[in-house]
Amino acid sequence: MQTFNNATSGDIVLAMTDRIVENRAYLSEIDGKIGDGDHGVNMAKGFGMAAERLKGKNQSLSASLDTLGTVLMTEIGGSMGPLYGVMFTEIAEKLDGIEAIDSAAYSKALHAGLEGIQSVGSAKVGDKTLLDTLAPAIEAFDSANAAGKSFTEALDALVAAAEAGRDSTLNLVAKIGRASRLGERSLGVLDAGATSCAIILKELSEGARARLQ
Repeated sequence: MQTFNNATSGDIVLAMTDRIVENRAYLSEIDGKIGDGDHGVNMAKGFGMAAERLKGKNQSLSASLDTLGTVLMTEIGGSMGPLYGVMFTEIAEKLDGIEAIDSAAYSKALHAGLEGIQSVGSAKVGDKTLLDTLAPAIEAFDSANAAGKSFTEALDALVAAAEAGRDSTLNLVAKIGRASRLGERSLGVLDAGATSCAIILKELSEGARARLQ
């Protein structure tokens, strides 16, 4: 059975922070078309602050995710700080104490993150939010597991579904947040939250896949 080590995988979170900071301008550009235009700036600020606290610490994946989530929840404004903050802290809590993370543990952690977001927000799949990336990604991962696929194959399915979910927001009308005021005019633009979520899930899953034994 394929697993990866929790204690030595904290650098996955640092790689994730790098990707978000790199995409700061792109995420804000997307957000500016139908939102406040600050998604990339706020995300980069929060992820950058977390990176500064993680560098050189050699923490576990669960501890690193908890640090990131706490920073986002307590120090970043807007709607995305609390949403991503609770997602990461819930994932961290589910992974805490697990030495070798297998596909079942990974699934439980992702589901905890999804439930955390749903507990603080009212969005549903189809509302043009990050849930349009996260929910189908988890579903694809679980389906691959149920079909007897390897952890590696399930992670590949997750990433592909996350990117398809992100792209699906082009054809959705925003139902939540500032973009919802635009109605039909929000069509044809990617959702910034769905886009950042795809970046996060890809980095998290590719980091896990590279460490599988």
